[in-house]
Amino acid sequence: MGRIEDFFAERERLNQEVLARADLLTKRFFALDNAAYREGALPRKVKELMGLVASLVLRCDDCVTYHLAKAVEAGAKTEEIVEAMGIALLVGGSIVIPHLRRAYALLDELEGSEDGGA
Repeated sequence: MGRIEDFFAERERLNQEVLARADLLTKRFFALDNAAYREGALPRKVKELMGLVASLVLRCDDCVTYHLAKAVEAGAKTEEIVEAMGIALLVGGSIVIPHLRRAYALLDELEGSEDGGA
């Protein structure tokens, strides 16, 4: 398994642990989070790019990984992702740079997996 596949497998495993013990509030929060990123007035791709920007600004690498992968899955083009990450840098300032570096490395990996790993 690659890094992305490992990330999503571990995320799923841990989410199952959380939900097995969760109270109603936690279950509702998980459901709300899931519903928020579905197609609506804003396309899912745009919502994932928004999630990516917020994740970079908040400096959550797990969230960056998730939203970057989901943005690519939703059809975001490299140019759209790069522009969104530029907005995150503008909003968040220089403290975003380490997370931006890792996001670009991940984007390279995701782009490589789209064409069969070439």
